[in-house]
Amino acid sequence: MEQYIGIDIGTSSAKLTLINDAGEIRKESSREYEISQPKPGWKEIDPESWMDAVEEAMAELLSGEDPEHIGAIGVTGQMHTAVFLGWDGVPIRPALMWNDTRTMDLVKETKEKISKVPEVSYISNIISTGSPAINLLWLKKNEPEQFRKMKTFLIGPDYIVFRLTGQCQTDYCEASTSSLFDLKTGTWSSKIREILGFPEEIYPKVKGSQETAGYVAEVWRRKFGFKNLVKVIVGTGDNPAAAISTGCFSNRYPVLSLGTSGVLMFPKEKIDFGTKGKNIMFSADGKNIMTLVQGVVQSTGSSFGWWVRQILKTDDFSAETSEVDMESLGENNLIFYPHLAGDKTIYRDPALRGALIGIGTETTRQDITAAVMEGICFGVRQLTEVMHIGKTALQSLKVTGGGSKNEVWMQILADVLNTKVEQLESGAGAGYGIALMAASVSGRDVTLEQMVGRTVRTKKCFNPRRYHAELYEIKYQKYKKVYKALTDVFDDQKG
Repeated sequence: MEQYIGIDIGTSSAKLTLINDAGEIRKESSREYEISQPKPGWKEIDPESWMDAVEEAMAELLSGEDPEHIGAIGVTGQMHTAVFLGWDGVPIRPALMWNDTRTMDLVKETKEKISKVPEVSYISNIISTGSPAINLLWLKKNEPEQFRKMKTFLIGPDYIVFRLTGQCQTDYCEASTSSLFDLKTGTWSSKIREILGFPEEIYPKVKGSQETAGYVAEVWRRKFGFKNLVKVIVGTGDNPAAAISTGCFSNRYPVLSLGTSGVLMFPKEKIDFGTKGKNIMFSADGKNIMTLVQGVVQSTGSSFGWWVRQILKTDDFSAETSEVDMESLGENNLIFYPHLAGDKTIYRDPALRGALIGIGTETTRQDITAAVMEGICFGVRQLTEVMHIGKTALQSLKVTGGGSKNEVWMQILADVLNTKVEQLESGAGAGYGIALMAASVSGRDVTLEQMVGRTVRTKKCFNPRRYHAELYEIKYQKYKKVYKALTDVFDDQKG
């Protein structure tokens, strides 16, 4: 029986998933790595740290397994993170992470330039800190010698595919979210290239996510004990991969992934420039293109982590939330504003920061813990509104990611949204999704949709409670006034 491997290059760790022919998870492994923050707002990493982590996790994953049964490998991971590859195949500098904000001062000027060109003016609405386009521009302006040494740029997961196969390419997802791609034509934008002054030869070829990127190189084949011609597919970003694993694409329902950030995904028939959210193009075969609209609350898990780890100085998240009084939720006026790292979708304001409003001498630790989770859920609700996800589409929201494992959080989400929330089995994530994609190209008589249909499972459902939903409706209307209040207070600092 053949087996398949999914590799997920996350923000802080590489996670590997081994599945069998039936799409069942047989084994998982992971290795963490450190992000470098040489200056405030700077977040970068040596791409080889990812490969080192993959190598160690792969050894653990294959321990006790017959590696000759591996049929194919898929790679997914953090979107936007830009890797700059030299002519010798070695990165010329650390990769600039998706959540790096050093380019903040470049964003406004670049947006203005792009907005003046009618053919691509829509791109001015999606370019932001962390975008490959703006990171490349930063490199060109601040490290021109390094920029001239660059042969090509890749996005995070593409680098692992390159290291495994020696082949450079990207997929429609990574290309379309780079702010360098013309979503109307499905090609790299020559207009954006002219505006930013980039050479055409640095752009990688764009292929379908399930197309073959290459085969595992001999050095890795010998190291891991693989057979000849183990296929590596082109792969895709973590959000489309997670959407695959949750049935978002095949069943056309919205999915929320609660990780470091909260990402809301919703498939649409075609690109919609009239709503907020990033239009992600996805193509399995490189011919048929689908659209996934993605919105994000930048700080969800990271907001909760800030409160629990940095302020309360504990790692016991479950113990902290277990003390929250579920029956009194929504009864106090405490409001947490979750945008600790700026906002990319709702207000497109990278300088936005968080707030805790209504605190008093009677406020308890548990009150703030509940308020942090509530504030994140309010952010998700506002996201559904600006993305125009109606009540019909939102009648049952599927949730995955680390935050989905917290039942208190899931109940608050159901109450805030006033809709049923389905907690998906933990296997439904990006690494699992890309493993399913690798398995479905093995030549067997089974489609990706059939595999997903067999494997998507709901762990638990959370239904809104009428009393709490009514309280949260009142509180949410107050929450929406926070942005104007904050901008009024801090306007003089922005000036």
